[in-house]
Amino acid sequence: MKHTLFLFDLDDTLLDFKASEQLSFVRTLASLGVHDGIDALFPQYQSINTALWKAFEMGTVSKDFLKVERFRRTFARNALDLDPAAASHLYLESLSETVVLIDGAKQVCEALCAIGEVGIITNGVEHIQTRRIASSGLKDHISFVSTSEACGHAKPDSRFFDYAVNMARAFAHHETVIVGDRLDADILGANRFGIDSCWFNPGRLENATEAVPTCEVDSLHAIVPALRKLAVE
Repeated sequence: MKHTLFLFDLDDTLLDFKASEQLSFVRTLASLGVHDGIDALFPQYQSINTALWKAFEMGTVSKDFLKVERFRRTFARNALDLDPAAASHLYLESLSETVVLIDGAKQVCEALCAIGEVGIITNGVEHIQTRRIASSGLKDHISFVSTSEACGHAKPDSRFFDYAVNMARAFAHHETVIVGDRLDADILGANRFGIDSCWFNPGRLENATEAVPTCEVDSLHAIVPALRKLAVE
C-alpha cells in the first residue's frame, strides 16, 4: 500500500451521526419538557442545522453562533418558548453519550493503524468529538484528532489540512489519503490540498460536483482493498 497517513472524517464516515443526532435531539427536548410533535420538529432542525453548517464552512457564521442559532430558529418557527442556549448545552452533552459506529469502522481503523497512522479530521466541536471518539472504542487506533475549532479554519479550506498534517508523525502528499462522505468538504478539500481521496458513498449517490475522488467505496470494509488497488495502478 502506498499510503501511510490516513485522514478520516468522523461523522457519517466512522460514526453514524444521523442516528446520534436524532437520539440527542429527542433527549434534549424531553429534558426541556417537550414530548409531543418531535417527529415533525426534527426534520426542521436538520434543515436549519445543515444550512448553518454550510454557512460556517463558508466562513460567514461562527461555530458558537451556529450551536445556539439552530435551536433558536427551530423554536421560533414553531412558537416554542424554550431557551436555545440551554438546548444547545443539553444537546452537545448528549451527543457524546449517543455514539453509534458505522459498520466496519473499528475494523478499518485497526487495519490501517497497523500499516501507518490514522488521524481524524472534523469540523465538529472539539471537546464533543474527543469524547465521542473515546466512547466509540476507536481511540486506541487513532493517532490524533484535528478539529476546525482548534485550527480556526474549516474543511475544505487548505489551511485546515495544513494544520491537520502537521499533527502527524510524518507527512508526504503522495502517501496521504482522505476518507470521507462529503464531496464538498472532504473530497474537494483533498483535491485542493493535492492528496488522494476515498469517497465513502454508502447511498451510491451520483457525483454532480466539481470534486474528484481518487476512489469510491460504498462500505467501510471495502476501503483497504480499494487503497491496495491504488498502489498497483
